[in-house]
Amino acid sequence: MNINKICCIGAGYVGGPTMAVIAQQCPHIKITVVDVNAKRIAAWNDTDLSKLPVFEPGLDEVVKEARNKNLYFSTNIDQAIDEADMIFISVNTPTKTYGKGKGMAADLKYIELCARQIAKVAKQDKIIVEKSTLPVRTASAIKNILDNTGNGVQFQILSNPEFLAEGTAVQDLLNPDRVLIGGDTTKEGQEAIQALVSIYAHWVPKERILTTNVWSSELSKLTANAFLAQRVSSINAMSAICEQSGADVNEVAKAIGMDSRIGSKFLKASVGFGGSCFQKDILNLAYIAKTYGLKEVANYWEQVILINNYQKNRFSDNIVSTLYNTVSGKKIAFLGWAFKKDTNDTRESAAIQVADNLLSEQAHISVYDPKVSEERMYADLDYLNTRSEEENRNLLTVDQDPYEACKGAHAIAVLTEWDEFKAYDWQRIYDSMQKPAFVFDGRGILDTEALKKIGFNCYTIGKGS
Repeated sequence: MNINKICCIGAGYVGGPTMAVIAQQCPHIKITVVDVNAKRIAAWNDTDLSKLPVFEPGLDEVVKEARNKNLYFSTNIDQAIDEADMIFISVNTPTKTYGKGKGMAADLKYIELCARQIAKVAKQDKIIVEKSTLPVRTASAIKNILDNTGNGVQFQILSNPEFLAEGTAVQDLLNPDRVLIGGDTTKEGQEAIQALVSIYAHWVPKERILTTNVWSSELSKLTANAFLAQRVSSINAMSAICEQSGADVNEVAKAIGMDSRIGSKFLKASVGFGGSCFQKDILNLAYIAKTYGLKEVANYWEQVILINNYQKNRFSDNIVSTLYNTVSGKKIAFLGWAFKKDTNDTRESAAIQVADNLLSEQAHISVYDPKVSEERMYADLDYLNTRSEEENRNLLTVDQDPYEACKGAHAIAVLTEWDEFKAYDWQRIYDSMQKPAFVFDGRGILDTEALKKIGFNCYTIGKGS
């Protein structure tokens, strides 16, 4: 089956970059990315590429090359669905905040809405591709909706999970470790799989394109994120022991990372993992285990989340105890609000919880992040509903200059590993601060020995004294 037109429903962190790269690599395919959020679509269409709603290194050049040639961004969802041979579903699947599975299960209401809209509009046979992260066996629910449309349309459902790391998404798409495609074992299902394989094969070596049944593909995404998050929580658990014992977590990580059975990736101790995937997917995996009566399995994975929350709280508690057991009225500068460098994504960022903890102690926080907007930071705090919106704005200020953010501060907390932080004039920062001046490096990126020579009191996650 030849694919000439693709529609992607969802113009977020996955849909936008993924479709941009496919459009660049497959100029013969018309790709339309649609979303109900008109403001987001307008940002994707903005002539000023610095205003793209998703910041990823290199993404602006990819969009510039393909946009309005074979890549289009639109709010006309019905038209894009009607024209498409293949439809990617790339909408948000947040953790449920209501009803059965509250706080753990994936909320699939946006997936269902997409399926119902496709069912209503489609008049010709189509291939539906799950790009969102979904619980295992979601494809059967989508197919049940689509097969009862009354329009006589034949649908094939494929699972094609993303394995992107924010900050390197463009390179991950151009040079993936693997592309995973799951589908039915029927003749029609295998033909649909091959249609998607042929698209990726334009730039991905065929030995890196893995095909499975649809259930294995759906579960593999959750499993990958769970394994990666488990490694982060494991090294973070060890960081607490390192601080008490006098060991250096970086040295411990290097020693065990050289073991070929373990490897060195995701062994960087920090204030905690964030982002849209790890916590949501682990909670979802634990919920799935519970629904199958696997209580012990669910408990195991929930511990990964508990260690992550413990690490964030331990970091803020250490700031309070070091600053003579009170931060009330004291200014604390945050360097970084995004959950990691090279992205403007703040979902589940450790900075949010650390800030919330310190604001509850009546600290005054000033924040600098090179890519995250003031509006986004306040929205993150307001969502927690710990304080009134007015209190959040009185206690937290956002600066566009890092030196202003640090001026007059009692302490600095590094919450994102932006490379530029390492190149700052730290002597200038020290001279502008209250004395004694403290640095709490939650990402382990600063040269603490050099900072100590300037006069800073330094704390780094996982380094014993």
